[in-house]
Amino acid sequence: MRTTKYKGTILAILAAIFWGVSGTCGQYLFEQKDISVEWLITVRLLVSGLLVLAFTFFIQKKAIFGIWKNGKDAGELLVFSIIGMLAVQYTYFAAIKHSNAATATVLQYSGPIIIAIYLAIKKRKLPTGKETLAIVLAVTGTLLLVTHGNINTLAISPLALFLGLSSAVALAIYTLQPSRLLAKYEPSIIIGWGMFCAGLAFCFIRSPWDISGSWDNYTLINLIAIIVLGTLIAFTFYLYAVRIIGGQKASLLASAEPLAATILAVYWLATPFSLVDWIGSLCIISTVFLLSRSKDEVEMDRTCF
Repeated sequence: MRTTKYKGTILAILAAIFWGVSGTCGQYLFEQKDISVEWLITVRLLVSGLLVLAFTFFIQKKAIFGIWKNGKDAGELLVFSIIGMLAVQYTYFAAIKHSNAATATVLQYSGPIIIAIYLAIKKRKLPTGKETLAIVLAVTGTLLLVTHGNINTLAISPLALFLGLSSAVALAIYTLQPSRLLAKYEPSIIIGWGMFCAGLAFCFIRSPWDISGSWDNYTLINLIAIIVLGTLIAFTFYLYAVRIIGGQKASLLASAEPLAATILAVYWLATPFSLVDWIGSLCIISTVFLLSRSKDEVEMDRTCF
């Protein structure tokens, strides 16, 4: 039993690390290979969606087309694809392009705070003490991260800040909106179709054959890492981790993602990251642990970032 729990813990941590790797590989492609954000989003969503659906159909032996037979479910899935999946993917990678993987990933992790505030308003009650502390820490961490401690200047562009915070909002929608569908269908079915439909929709913005940038073996390796390592394998590992140790513990361990993205960005891509940035990041990440221990806990399962 203990060995099984260790296995679940390791799988959750590896999934988080692979998500961090994915973001840093994106930064590499944007900065050094001049790959378009829009093109990367289209290709990643289409290919990843097909891979996840294939995994669900052939490995998990699950029927994947049943959701389209119910009009209400199909409608909700399409809404999730656009305002959930597509929004969170685009704002996250666009934030990386205009800042860096470390800053974008940490800013996205303020999403749980938005969820807590939304639920407090919906339930018409004030946040609990832990939720209030988490909100204060998130705001403080964000200010430190985007100003480097000097409130008179921004350390990142206003566009990068807007995209990073938009990514947090999109993450909140991505987490809350498909709750009914996730209770009815296998999560991989929702994620797979969500990705594929979002990719199809984004083809109208940037088609997958409209390729740009500098292409060599390193470009291809990083693209494969984003699609396979950072999506299919990370998603599979996380899904199994949830089944072994539960969503709460798995989501806590997934908070290793911004740490992984930061370490990789600093030591691989030489992204500047000061002591103030580290403190701000820890403030934001700590909110996940605070909210996970709240009595009105929302299980913030990450499924494929």
